[in-house]
Amino acid sequence: MAALVKENSSVFSFDKNPVDARRVPPRLVGLRTQFLSLHHFNPEDARQILRNAVDAGQPIAVFEAQKRDLRHLIQFSMSPIAVLLMTPLIRPLRMSQLVFTYLVPVIPLVTLWDGLVSVLRTYTAEELDSIIKSIPNGDSYTWEIGESSSGPVTIFYMLGCPK
Repeated sequence: MAALVKENSSVFSFDKNPVDARRVPPRLVGLRTQFLSLHHFNPEDARQILRNAVDAGQPIAVFEAQKRDLRHLIQFSMSPIAVLLMTPLIRPLRMSQLVFTYLVPVIPLVTLWDGLVSVLRTYTAEELDSIIKSIPNGDSYTWEIGESSSGPVTIFYMLGCPK
C-alpha cells in the first residue's frame, strides 16, 4: 500500500492506524468505503457508521458480494468445492494447506460457515432504507441502493453522497 501511495500521492492516501468506522476522526476526509464488511456490524453500529458519514458531510460507499437470498445461499454453499479445486493452484503451497484442506477439511468447512453466515447477516435493501430513514439529516444525502452483475457475480451496493 505504501508503494501505491508513494507513486500516486495526489490520488491515494491511507492511515496506518486502526479507524473505528462508527467514529471516523475529522482529519480523515473523502470517500468512506466498506468492502464486504457492513454485515459484520449490528444494526445500531451500521446506523452509527452511516450517521458518522452524514454528520461529517462525507460520501460513503458500501459493497457486499452477497445478498440474503436463496441463490446466494446455494452459491456460497458451493464454496468448499471451490476450495478443494483451487488449493493446488495457490503459490506458495504449504503442507499445512494440504493437510487442513484434504486430510482434516478445516479450511473448506470454515469457508462454508463464513460464507453462509455472511449471506444470512447481509442487510436487505429494505433494512438499509429503514436505517437511512432513522439517521438525523439523512435526507440531506442522495442515497442509492442497488446491485450490479457481471456473469455469475452480483455486487450489492449502497452509495450515499451529500446533496
